[in-house]
Amino acid sequence: MINFNIAAWHAWAPGLDSVADWQAWSQRPGVLAPSNAAPDVSFLPAMQRRRLSRLARMAFSVGWPLAEGHEALPLVFASRHGETPRTFDILSDLAADQPLSPTQFSLSVHNAVIGLWSIMRGETSEMTAIAAAGDGLEHGLIEACALLNEGAPAVLLIVTEEQPPDAYAHWIDDVPFAYAVGLLLTPGEQWQVSLASGGASTDKARWPHALNLLCHLFDEQTSFQHTWKNRVWNWQRSL
Repeated sequence: MINFNIAAWHAWAPGLDSVADWQAWSQRPGVLAPSNAAPDVSFLPAMQRRRLSRLARMAFSVGWPLAEGHEALPLVFASRHGETPRTFDILSDLAADQPLSPTQFSLSVHNAVIGLWSIMRGETSEMTAIAAAGDGLEHGLIEACALLNEGAPAVLLIVTEEQPPDAYAHWIDDVPFAYAVGLLLTPGEQWQVSLASGGASTDKARWPHALNLLCHLFDEQTSFQHTWKNRVWNWQRSL
């Protein structure tokens, strides 16, 4: 079992930015219309913004306000699919015998976001990039809680997914729309998460675990479950 407090959170999706936006969505959750909208990252200098993909912009938009006031803040970044659109563009250039951009390649790797975060914030604390399965939220929590147990006063966890290119639609069916969720975690027992084994689930959850968590942040349930294949994550909280 892991224990932690959620000291603050921030989330973004096209058209959903404020707490009020997400509360309204949680009451009637639905798939958002396809959109190329990107979050506002005007807090960064223009030259730095140019290097950021939409995935990176989403991560920065939810993480930056949570990191304010923290001089040393470890970061755990979790994404199942990562920079899929950027990688697809690179593969398309290869197929067309076009020259490849070293910058595009260097920013397509899974830990590119935390590298950019470290540079732009001057942050030298421990950072981890996780490529997890459909329960990446919980795997990110395990990593973050390990850092809390080692003495970190707070850890930033960012979970984000980009809408994949249409060519991947047959294989990637767990991203209803682009989204990013940032959680500022601190030591405590407000939340407890434990893992149990069950039979392989054939029922596909309607929403990714991170979006389900946002829904539960607004309700009064003290316990709920997230299931991925044969892993059953039991969540409990003290109100």
